[in-house]
Amino acid sequence: MKKVTSIILALFAGIVFTSCNDDNETVETNTIVDVAVNNNLTSLVAAVQRAGLATTLSGNGPFTVFAPTNEAFQALLDTNPSWNTINDIPVETLQAVLLFHVLDGTVRSTDLSNTYVNTLSAGPNNEPLSLQVEVTGGVAFNGDATPVTVDVNASNGVVHVINKVMLPPNIVTLALNNGGFTTLVAALTDSRHTTNFVSVLSGNGPFTVFAPTNAAFQALLDSNPSWNSLADVPIATLDAVLKYHVVNGANVQANQLTNESVTTLGGNITINLTNGAQIQTTSSQTVNILVGAATNDVQGTNGVIHAIDRVLLP
Repeated sequence: MKKVTSIILALFAGIVFTSCNDDNETVETNTIVDVAVNNNLTSLVAAVQRAGLATTLSGNGPFTVFAPTNEAFQALLDTNPSWNTINDIPVETLQAVLLFHVLDGTVRSTDLSNTYVNTLSAGPNNEPLSLQVEVTGGVAFNGDATPVTVDVNASNGVVHVINKVMLPPNIVTLALNNGGFTTLVAALTDSRHTTNFVSVLSGNGPFTVFAPTNAAFQALLDSNPSWNSLADVPIATLDAVLKYHVVNGANVQANQLTNESVTTLGGNITINLTNGAQIQTTSSQTVNILVGAATNDVQGTNGVIHAIDRVLLP
């Protein structure tokens, strides 16, 4: 039984592991497998067995693994009345969730900063899903998962035990979790709207969203002496403006941008790469896509977000 448990954990760690050598002698190791066993992460073992990740996670590492506690998995089961055990979770769902907890390379707690990191879970076009890391005011992953134990060293990586199973986010969740987009979120959820933007942007997409920063929205308000807050912007204007930032049916990363006209939900924009990644609007604006910023190429399950430094005006 101990050997079976070790093999299952080896699948999650992405390594090939045996408890004995050819002469049936015990091999002493300090892999991620051993770390998981020592932390008694039995629900994680069951999840990996259910997901059947032997092929996907058979690399040599190093890996960074965010390992949910048994209590975290129970909390996940409690969110769905149809889920009584790990075996009730659809395999495809479980695979995506588990891979969202694994990074290529070794990332220790001292390496963490306010940024996004690529996970082994994939979104549209097989692009790696982005995991948000926040360190200001305390460390949090994916919005609200927090560390229980960090920097548990292994010979093939590092393990951070966390208090929540992290669900791969869509673009709405990514925007909600980012403090740099609070005004955008407020604009999208304005109660005066007849368009349900949250519902639209929670759809299958894929979407490419050019997301104005809080400073960009403040500059928009400052451009009109009658606009002291979003509530002063006519809702028809706000509706048209927001649609102008969303491209439907395309998941375009920064390195895939080309000089071309693009149709958004609210009209046409032109991508111009001559002087850096820029957007030219039908109102003669030239707006910078913040390539290289932490809020560029933020990949969700149904699309990608790129921060921009001005609000696009159709």
